[in-house]
Parts: sequence; C-alpha cells; structure tokens
Amino acid sequence: MNRKNGASAPTASVGLEKVEIAFRNALQEAFGRLDWLPRADGEIHRFHVPSDRAGSMNGWYVLYPDGIASGCFGSWKAGSSHTWSIREPASPLEAEQMRQRIEQTRRQREAEQQQRQQAAAERASRLWRDARRADPAHPYLVAKQVRPHALRQRGSELLVPLYHAGRLVNLQRIGPDGKKRFLPGGQVKGCYSPLGCIEPGQKLYICEGWATGATLHQHSGCAVACAMNAGNLLSVTQALRAKYPATDLVIAGDDDRQTEGNPGRTAAMAAAVAVGALVTFPAWTVDAPETLTDFNDLANWEAAHELA
Repeated sequence: MNRKNGASAPTASVGLEKVEIAFRNALQEAFGRLDWLPRADGEIHRFHVPSDRAGSMNGWYVLYPDGIASGCFGSWKAGSSHTWSIREPASPLEAEQMRQRIEQTRRQREAEQQQRQQAAAERASRLWRDARRADPAHPYLVAKQVRPHALRQRGSELLVPLYHAGRLVNLQRIGPDGKKRFLPGGQVKGCYSPLGCIEPGQKLYICEGWATGATLHQHSGCAVACAMNAGNLLSVTQALRAKYPATDLVIAGDDDRQTEGNPGRTAAMAAAVAVGALVTFPAWTVDAPETLTDFNDLANWEAAHELA
C-alpha cells in the first residue's frame, strides 16, 4: 500500500491497518481523496489538503492506536478541527482517556500553530522592512483603479500588511495577475489591513478585500479596516468594537449574488448584528452585470459607463 508524506512502512498488524483505513476514510470525508495511510503513533503530522495550493501542508492529524483507537484532524488554513474514534467509549474510564487525548492534541496543535505564526510574523517584518514603496503603475492597482496608499512592493508582488493587536503579523502578496497569497503559517483570523487613521468617534468601514477598502477610503475619506475575506469579518468587527467602543462601525459587505448562500452578504449581516454595527451593500442598477460583487466592482463599472 502506498504511503506518502513521510508515512512509515505498512504495519504487520491487520487490526492497526484497519484503524488507519477507517481514520483515512474520515479524513477523506472532510478533505477529499488521499492516497496514503495515516500513522497511528500519537504524534501530530502535517499533510497536503487536496483542494489547497500545490505544495502546501495545511492539514494536520494525530491518531492514537491503543485503547479505543481515536484521533483528531483539521486544517490550519480553514481553522477547522474534528475528533474521531473507532467506537464509542464503553466506560467512564475510556471516556476520560479519550478526553485527555483530545486535550493533549489541542495543546500540541496550539503550540505548533503559535510557532508557525511567530515564524511568519518574523518573515513578514523582514519582507516589509526591505520592500520599496508600491508602484502606482502595478497592473493590479491599475486594474482596480486605486492608489497604492501605504502598500509596499517586493519584485512584482504587492505587499498588503495585516495587523493584530497593533503588531504586523502577516502579509498578503498580490501578483500582477491578481493572484493573492498569505505567508505560509501566518495568522489571518482577527487580523486586518488599515487604510487611513482610525479615530474614536469617527466612522470606520470594515470590508473584505484590500481593493474594496481602497475604493471606500478614496470615495469617503473615512478609515477602513480590510478583513481580507468574509470568514474573517466577524472576528475583525468584534476586535474593533472592543478597541473603539465609541466608533460608528459600518460593514461594507460584498454581494456574492451568483454564489449559493451569498457568503459575502451573509457574513456582513452576521458581523453587523453581533456588534450592533451598520451595514451597507453595493447599490446595483438594473443593467449592472451579476458578476459584479463589491464596491470596487461598482465604482469601476460606473466610471466606465460615465466615459462611454
């Protein structure tokens, strides 16, 4: 049987192999087809999630073979975690053993995540320090029709700074083709990229992408916090409400009209309700294409039609 990602040689124990196969089935239900067997050694292992970027190792798992065979797995990128066992505990002692294993895994996973995030933060600081001011003629900025503001550039990549508790912890790198990548292992949850000066008592917009934030800042003059994605809106909004309780928060949501469940609108509404913020969405005209989703799309489409 083929074992990849550094997995050990096939075990002679049929029972152990059945455990590994059953655990892999659980992994595959969450992540898709895997052509390797997990190690049942009680250690945390990393693996490539099939839907992630090639070469990334965002998946993690730990599998315990003794007692009730059990384990945990998840994705650092998605922030997900799951528990698994070959059967239900048959006694309070077995249940306590499983609880202790889960707690041990949680501590191990958090320790490794902190190490990954610290390494990414140190790299972000080095890259940011050595980068030059962003070129206003960068293809992404031209396509989005926004100024570079405080962005920096390294080679052909724009660098968007992400802050958490006032500290630079990550960078979003944007290529000329608009492809976006965070630093591997870097913190994203609760982080945001600011535009303008956030002042208590003044209006503060919170949005998803940086280009949307730049558009809002240029058109309103207000400060903006860019959460990078819909899944991060709630964490950023809660953090900013706690830090600036007297500030008028306005969630400027994306309107993903062609995506099932409209995740942009759903996440924006949830964040607004959670902290009592206002919420706004692009006001589409009847002839606006449904492929448009955010305030940057709206501004550029309106500008193109004014020139036509």
